Amino acid sequence: MVARNRAFIRPDDLRRGTPRTVRSQVTRAALLDAAARVVGQHGYAEASIARITEYAGIAQGTFYNYFESRQELLDQILPNLSDEMLEFIRKRVADIGDPVERERAQFQAFFAYLIERPEFFRVLHEAEQFAPEAYRLHHAKVEEGYLRWFKRLQGKGFLTNFADAELKVVAEILMGARDYIAMLYSLSNGEKATPVPEHVVTGYMKLISGGLFNNAA
Repeated sequence: MVARNRAFIRPDDLRRGTPRTVRSQVTRAALLDAAARVVGQHGYAEASIARITEYAGIAQGTFYNYFESRQELLDQILPNLSDEMLEFIRKRVADIGDPVERERAQFQAFFAYLIERPEFFRVLHEAEQFAPEAYRLHHAKVEEGYLRWFKRLQGKGFLTNFADAELKVVAEILMGARDYIAMLYSLSNGEKATPVPEHVVTGYMKLISGGLFNNAA
């Protein structure tokens, strides 16, 4: 059985008389949440319908009212977490205009999200094998978010020495940096995510401020 490390709403938590549409939304969200947590602890291969429905507190038969198959649910875990992560970060940086400070806040927000959702990392990396289309869509979505931000910055006079093809490379570098830093500094204990040390943030930001946001060729 998967240990619950964070409260979430289950259908049984709803009051009697809750509209069917609301109950349906809550049930579907509970299955997605449970699937993410089961994959986070056991991996995709061991994420059975029985395990997921037990965690969600939902009868196995109810599962098929929301997903045609186990694979359909597995294919939706990463996109669901991806949207959640991007919204989590967006809220934390929404009021920051300075590009260097915004990137610092985005960097720190990513690791704050891992503390909230440590299962994200395993879901992401195993998806490449078990849910490849979801993995591709996640990668493209994050990359496109960076490229949109870079274009806005170019309109403000930043990044003017980068060609479009180079900005795509920069986006990949920033995404890769988060990935490897998370493995080395945040998830190294293999159980739960921890805050990254301050020297990780300062080292990363020195690279960013002296390279990415420096218009020297």
